[in-house]
Amino acid sequence: MPEVDLVFPRAHVEFADPADADQVFRCDLTWLTSAWTCIFGQGCPGIYDTSPDVGCCTLGAHFSDAEDEQRVAGFVAQLTPAQWQQHPGREVEEGDWIALDDDGERKTRVTTVDDQPACVFANRPGFAGGEGCALHGLALQVGRDPLETKPDVCWQLPIRRTYRTVELPDDTSYLEISIGEYDRRGWGPGGHDLDWYCSGNTEAHVAVEPVYVSYAAELTELMGAPAYAALVAHCEAHVRSRSALAIHPATRAAQG
Repeated sequence: MPEVDLVFPRAHVEFADPADADQVFRCDLTWLTSAWTCIFGQGCPGIYDTSPDVGCCTLGAHFSDAEDEQRVAGFVAQLTPAQWQQHPGREVEEGDWIALDDDGERKTRVTTVDDQPACVFANRPGFAGGEGCALHGLALQVGRDPLETKPDVCWQLPIRRTYRTVELPDDTSYLEISIGEYDRRGWGPGGHDLDWYCSGNTEAHVAVEPVYVSYAAELTELMGAPAYAALVAHCEAHVRSRSALAIHPATRAAQG
């Protein structure tokens, strides 16, 4: 089935952050109750048809801030040649895995293996230590959640968290935190040039559990435990409502 349109009716819920009265969450129920799942290694063709083996890791990962980079650096230092295909074989230095983009922003290096460019941590098919993100693999081996070891953008995708200040007519305001689908537009203008993208594609809407369940750890980290508990209640009520807006069109198409 083809990828669904970017614009379609969605249902959202707004609720006050139980942990902070000055914040309001606005959550996309249509996305969070969808059957999307990551299909890396299970049919994912990659965002560029020239790099089918590396999923969405083709461009490398930008760090959200210095704290994000420092956290990842601690785990990079733990990687061994058996876990990381492009390990330098000595003590890891910054230049082995950090690069600057055209705007001077710090990100993970991109290297080319078998004519396929990708993040330096992307282990390629056939590597004895396992295909996929070396940092993800490290987390599984040491009993951690991958969101602890990977750059923020990597474990958040395809959840998108955004902020805006809402000004009210009574001259008060609050911080709105949106939790929704990181679709093509989240990548900027270049997102429309991707050869394939998962969040709106039927091939990836095959999960047994909805996103709000399968991404419980990520959503809890993004929202806080009290807000996530409130979200679960709203998602469950939304599914029970059987609203036409309750089903993501890609999920509907995948389920026939």
